[in-house]
Amino acid sequence: MTTAVDLPTNIPTPPVKTSLMRRIVRRPIGVVSLGILIVVGIIAVIGPYIAPYDPNKASLQLVLAPPSAAHPLGADSAGRDVLSRLLVATQVSVVAALLALVTALLIGVISGLIAGYFKGWFDSVSAWFTSLVMALPGIVVLLAVRAVVGPSVWIAMFTFGILLAPAYYRLVYAAVTAVRSELYVDAAKVSGLGDGRIISRHILSVVRAPIIIQSAIIAGIAIAIQSGLEFLGLGDTSVPTWGGMLSDGFANIYKEPLLMLWPALAIGITSIALTLLANVMRDALERTVLVRRRRRRAVATATGSIAAVTTSIGAVTGSLDVDAASAPVIRHDDDVRAAARAGDTILQVRDLHVGYGQDDGSTLEVVHGVSLDIRKGEVHGLIGESGSGKTQTAFAVLGLLPRGGHITGGSIDFEGVRLDQASEKDYTAIRGRRIGYIPQEPMSNLDPSFTIGSQLVEPLRKSLGLSKKDATDKALSLLERVGIPNPKRTFAAYPHEVSGGMAQRVLIAGAVSTDPDLIIADEPTTALDVTVQAEVLDLLRDLQAERHMALLLVTHNFGVVADLCDRVSVMQQGLIVETGPVRAIFGHAEHPYTRSLLGAILDEGPARPPLGTLLTKGGAR
Repeated sequence: MTTAVDLPTNIPTPPVKTSLMRRIVRRPIGVVSLGILIVVGIIAVIGPYIAPYDPNKASLQLVLAPPSAAHPLGADSAGRDVLSRLLVATQVSVVAALLALVTALLIGVISGLIAGYFKGWFDSVSAWFTSLVMALPGIVVLLAVRAVVGPSVWIAMFTFGILLAPAYYRLVYAAVTAVRSELYVDAAKVSGLGDGRIISRHILSVVRAPIIIQSAIIAGIAIAIQSGLEFLGLGDTSVPTWGGMLSDGFANIYKEPLLMLWPALAIGITSIALTLLANVMRDALERTVLVRRRRRRAVATATGSIAAVTTSIGAVTGSLDVDAASAPVIRHDDDVRAAARAGDTILQVRDLHVGYGQDDGSTLEVVHGVSLDIRKGEVHGLIGESGSGKTQTAFAVLGLLPRGGHITGGSIDFEGVRLDQASEKDYTAIRGRRIGYIPQEPMSNLDPSFTIGSQLVEPLRKSLGLSKKDATDKALSLLERVGIPNPKRTFAAYPHEVSGGMAQRVLIAGAVSTDPDLIIADEPTTALDVTVQAEVLDLLRDLQAERHMALLLVTHNFGVVADLCDRVSVMQQGLIVETGPVRAIFGHAEHPYTRSLLGAILDEGPARPPLGTLLTKGGAR
């Protein structure tokens, strides 16, 4: 028997995905400007082949000849056919402008990406060189180049491209600096992707929209500058160009005014079309950017609310004013359950210190000598209030400390590999393959520019060497395993089209996809509601048992520790203060800070009175 269920009718319809080209052609200005540029491009390609005469063939009989059947646009001051010169000049002028554009793109975009992503000495050198180039007067540089190498339109536009490069550099540098600290970039690192792959796929996708818009504007500027140089007589007179034709027409404006009309129309219409197209692309792309910003702002607001609650709880427990550094770590012996569910040590942290460099040259230490052992097949909880150093310890293991942070002492040994001494290349071989990572903010760790499926398939192909089909099949099976009802639909969806719980399941699927030996879960349920938290914890427990992985669970919730962990280490003020099996900690906690955390659990506290009683006592508000 089937029961009819009334479904809500106010469910919002998902937005229809449209490409940039489709959004451009929906606007009349976009269609007209794009059509003009296509025509100019076609003429630039076939112009020299359809020109009726040799563009440089002079004739005394045709000097300043008016338009006729044989010469539709007339002849110039040297008796050369204007139509033939205009067709050939279109190719020369467009290609010369493209030369300047490509030169500026290659130098500006590549240097901006490298400087913004890696920082360091290249950032300093690039900033100095950019400031130097911007301080140079462009016309003086072009005149100097002409004096040295001669009147070459190609060398002149190559030089102009170098002068235009800082415009791209500053644009790309600002965008990369803003996006490189996004959590999905760290998530890509953890999945095993190298810096080159992250830059080309995740970083470049963010800056491509402003680059496209900037390119349309720069192309118009390049055409105008190139024509201006030729108009001033600084180019090669043997090469037909729009600027050279304009100069010849201006010299004979009183004798044959039409000579100025044709190159002026070509320059003006092309430049206007490029400017209008840039405006249309800006409008089309800005709408998408605004929607993404609103979504990110909503996620950030929700995350901030959760962080505020966590901070308040931390303030209460921190008021005990316990000096963690004044006492040795309290250790509890393994019980039967903890010993049975653990194997050999897979991660050994000894006397780990983490610090951040300050402006005055000093170092602010946030982790003060943590020692930790994670065993194979064990779920180890790392618990403490906000600011206790849990996440800093986890990030030190992953090699993902924020800028300015570094390991100042101690060692991190992962199955014989010293991670505290590992290079970025060494980490790339370990992260995503042998160490997985589950973050606490699922929506911020998925790149909004790509589908969920592509973000799952790429690490599988990179880390395991699978074909696209095999990686897709494995990703779909993982999505089904983590409890997603319609794997194919989620696979094809973008991050904003799924809920927070679904996104967290996607990240869990990505973390276990390469069958790592160790997974670090940094408060994986903090940003989720209570019912979804329980489902995600059940999923983590089942996957850990199936694959016999070691799991380091960073949390501030003792309820999660009791539900999932075999052993637990309590962290306060950058130090481990008590460690041992979960049952021993819950039953015989010795450290005052541990007892205060246990006392903060509200599960067995007195029930709150009904809401009506509170309103009666406090008065209606």
